[in-house]
Amino acid sequence: MEPGREFVLTVSCPDRRGIVHAVSGVMLDLSMTILDSQQFADVTSGEFHLRMHVAREGDPLPVSGLDVAMAGVVARFAMTYAAHDLSQRRRVLVMVSQQGHCLNDLLFRVRAGTLPVQVPAIVSNHEDFRDLAQWHGVPFHHLPVTRETKPDAEAQLRRLVADYDADTIALARYMQVLSADLCADFPGRIINIHHSLLPSFKGAKPYTQAHDRGVKVIGATAHYVTADLDEGPIIEQDFRRVDHRMSPAELAAVGQELEAMAFARALRWHAEHRVVLRGRRTIVFD
Repeated sequence: MEPGREFVLTVSCPDRRGIVHAVSGVMLDLSMTILDSQQFADVTSGEFHLRMHVAREGDPLPVSGLDVAMAGVVARFAMTYAAHDLSQRRRVLVMVSQQGHCLNDLLFRVRAGTLPVQVPAIVSNHEDFRDLAQWHGVPFHHLPVTRETKPDAEAQLRRLVADYDADTIALARYMQVLSADLCADFPGRIINIHHSLLPSFKGAKPYTQAHDRGVKVIGATAHYVTADLDEGPIIEQDFRRVDHRMSPAELAAVGQELEAMAFARALRWHAEHRVVLRGRRTIVFD
């Protein structure tokens, strides 16, 4: 995609009349075609949210030109506003431990061109997936973590994020708890995936615990990471009904499939600027 040709605008502001009209007018003045526009007026908060996908006719336009043209409307409606050039894909640094289903699915989708992100590096506290990373041509960094080395490991992680110019960190079943300071450094930029049996079945062998309790539904949750463990704003969830005929291994296989799918959808929506983060919740435009 040529730079300066397609953009996504995201807007959040107090709800009032004339917002869509004002934004559309700016797009008309800039010779933009509106390819898609979605909006949501939240009656519980009094906020208005808009995602608009536009294409430029004529000469390409830098994002800065769009920002300048929108400045008056942004000020008038007290908007939280951003414009994104779709030629610039999200750069997602992926972290993984010893379960590779989400990593393998993510790399396949990127290689096939169905997930619009770049993966500049993979970071792991184990060596298990070095060969997989090398096969995909992605640099692999081994950062072992212990209680004593955790501060230094996180300092190295910060340097890798900066060195690779990564705007997003994806925890593809990375089984280490990130510090509150690290979470605070990347608000809305770290995405995690885990099974949705939490908080009932914590720790090791959650599907064995679920089997022993005779659960009827299992699922997966993808969310932004905060200092509250596994309680960040939810981006996507998936689930499937199960029954007594399924063994713990069969439950785990279904769970891993759900995790990979929910994770991929969450990353796609994040990459396409479809997720509006508002406190502890999200608005997700489909």
